[in-house]
Amino acid sequence: MGAAAASQSPELLRRLLRAKDRMDAASEEEWPVARLAQVSCVSAAHFARSFKVAFGLPPHRYLLSRRIERAKALLRETDLPITEIAFRTGWRSLGTFGRTFRDITGENPGEIRERERAAAGQPGRVPACVLGAAHRPHLTMAVSEKRRRMAEPILGTQTKETL
Repeated sequence: MGAAAASQSPELLRRLLRAKDRMDAASEEEWPVARLAQVSCVSAAHFARSFKVAFGLPPHRYLLSRRIERAKALLRETDLPITEIAFRTGWRSLGTFGRTFRDITGENPGEIRERERAAAGQPGRVPACVLGAAHRPHLTMAVSEKRRRMAEPILGTQTKETL
């Protein structure tokens, strides 16, 4: 909440938070300003103005951002088709979902899914100490290799067949 929100009454902020919490809990539902205002027990115009002052963006933009966040999580964590993700996150049209998603994130849903899956398989996400330990030779192999190297000058040019 911004500095301008501090000028709003604590009671109004509690009411706005109640509406915001409802949107968060059911972002796939339709949330017209009139419904949100009813949850907050204020007029629609007062709700819209106060919400923007308190949270920095209008209720509709906030709802879109929550839907996009949920869609990104489903793209990352599931194998659901993009159409199914669009409908589960509250869009009635795949075209509107794709356009809004691209406008907000700068990428298509499929591109984000591909990038996230590619990043999941890269070893760069593993801490360097763990990665180094995984590539370290087994201790018994290292000792055997050291003994073999030390024995080479002593044995000379003997071949494996003569050993």
